Amino acid sequence: MAKKYYAVWAGRKTGIFDSWEDCKDQIEHFKKAGYKSFTSIKQAEEAFHIHSPEPIQYHFPHDALQNTFTSHNGPVPESIAVDASCLGNPGILEYRGVDVKNRKVIFSRGPFKEGTNNIGEFLAIVEAIRYLEKKGIEMPVYSDSLVAIKWVKNKVCNTQLSRHNSEELYLLIESALDYLKTVTHPVRLLKWHTKSWGDIPADYDRK
Repeated sequence: MAKKYYAVWAGRKTGIFDSWEDCKDQIEHFKKAGYKSFTSIKQAEEAFHIHSPEPIQYHFPHDALQNTFTSHNGPVPESIAVDASCLGNPGILEYRGVDVKNRKVIFSRGPFKEGTNNIGEFLAIVEAIRYLEKKGIEMPVYSDSLVAIKWVKNKVCNTQLSRHNSEELYLLIESALDYLKTVTHPVRLLKWHTKSWGDIPADYDRK
């Protein structure tokens, strides 16, 4: 059975839930409850934003991303935002990190001959964490990729990309995974809410 996500915009608690039981607790016997199920988080987020002016909150008690998300009305200014651009899938890949407050590029990597967007997002998050550790700074890191966030939290990179044309990227991935096994620097890894805040500051604007 496909995984489902439940957007609840009118209930005891509102936000995105990842189980029917948790959703039901919010809407059962609640007058004029508003909710709908979706097969992707993105669809659930979009529905929530259409129906509710409230900042989105995530309720995933059994998910590896527990406490990853933020319910701020806006992003934390003192933070790093990361993003990737991939022209094709796979295709030419770049990724970078940007200071959210002053919009200055902190690091930029690529172009790599053949990669995927998920790989770029993953490597960008890890490089941002490395940067913060090297500088001895504690601040949030924002990504708009739920896949990349989950990879980092779980210390995996579940790509099917062929290594034949992507040796340089694979070496970076292996280095990133080794780093994640030992890193102790405290980092808040947060989801960027594009619907509410606009494009992430590290966006390449190549739509």
